[in-house]
Amino acid sequence: MSNLMHAITARDNTLVDIEVPVPEPGEHDLLVRVRAVSVNPVDVKVRASGASRILGYDAAGVVERVGAAVTLFRPGDEVWYAGSIDRPGTNAELHLVDERIVARKPASLDFAAAAALPLTALTAWESLFDRLRLTAGSTGRLLVLGAAGGVGSILVQMARQLTGLEIVGTASRPESRQYVLDRGAHEVVAHDALPDGVDYVFSPHSAGMVATFARILRPYGAVVAIDEPEGLDLVALKSKSIAWHWELMFTRALYDPESTAQHEILDRVAGLVDKGVLHTTLTRRIDGINAATLREAHALQESGSAIGKTVLVGF
Repeated sequence: MSNLMHAITARDNTLVDIEVPVPEPGEHDLLVRVRAVSVNPVDVKVRASGASRILGYDAAGVVERVGAAVTLFRPGDEVWYAGSIDRPGTNAELHLVDERIVARKPASLDFAAAAALPLTALTAWESLFDRLRLTAGSTGRLLVLGAAGGVGSILVQMARQLTGLEIVGTASRPESRQYVLDRGAHEVVAHDALPDGVDYVFSPHSAGMVATFARILRPYGAVVAIDEPEGLDLVALKSKSIAWHWELMFTRALYDPESTAQHEILDRVAGLVDKGVLHTTLTRRIDGINAATLREAHALQESGSAIGKTVLVGF
């Protein structure tokens, strides 16, 4: 193995091809040969901030080497994961990741189809089952904003297949509306025509929406939000005792690094995929992982019109 590898770094709000040393695994690390990556809003956000770092979180690949304390995997295993925001990203030929946030790749998916899912599946799972504490017996009405997006399109599937909720998604264009219905939503409405009488809201875009949530949610309802709008004022929710939950998929890796919860979630999701209960959200595949193809994928993400996930395959 060469001691240098190809990677793509963010620099001055653009993406640049570089060569960097191959990293050495720590005790619980896997050195993964990356076969496919996908692009998420966090990639665009960090790049636009002017940060200089290797981006990328979602990955599917093959374990090349393992750290001294690794027990869950061995070289040759096919894996998928969403990484951690405090370590170099997956836009590199070889990537270090803690085994405790990694799981086996679904056997029924190729690397591209698998790479579309980890970050969004973890976000959706934690939103539904950790933050909102829903169960297979939960009923009521769930409103999913941005239901054709990466998180929304897997969250709709999970809610439909794993709970008793009625699911209403938002989408604007005919093709995105049909995509959301095909994922399992009972109803699709326009972004500016939100229904009254909902019990739960999933919100990727919360700015200016608190008063609307206060109006459409039933008493004792709940919102789970994944964005971070400035100056958020939640007082309007108080009279109905509406709960507000934050979901950040990176919290476990940042503050609870010994937890194997995300390994277990991804392993369970892989099983559901292999059983045909859940499906990949890959909608666009780009061959080649390099600065030019990543710029194309970032532009698609920034357009605001992407359906599902864009995946890049092969260095």
